[in-house]
Amino acid sequence: MLLYRSLIYLVNLIEILILVRIVMSFINFNGNNAFGRFIYELTEPILAPARALIAKLGINTGMIDFSPIVAMLLLRVILNLTRSIMF
Repeated sequence: MLLYRSLIYLVNLIEILILVRIVMSFINFNGNNAFGRFIYELTEPILAPARALIAKLGINTGMIDFSPIVAMLLLRVILNLTRSIMF
C-alpha cells in the first residue's frame, strides 16, 4: 500500500513537471536559467522515450509535440497495471 501510494505521488509530480514544461514552451520561457534546466533535466528522461515511440510508429505530428500527452498516458497505464498487480 505504501509503495503504491508513493508511486502515485511520483507520477503526479512527474505530470506536474511535464505541465510546467508545456507552459514554459508556450510562454517562450528562457530555459537557460537554473529553473528551466532543472525542469528540462527532470522531464527529458520521460519525454525522450515518448518521442522515440511516436517516431518509431511513423506518426508525423508536424510542429506539435505530442510526447507529453503520450508520456502522461504511459505513466497512467503503468500506474493502473501496478494497481491491478498489487491489489
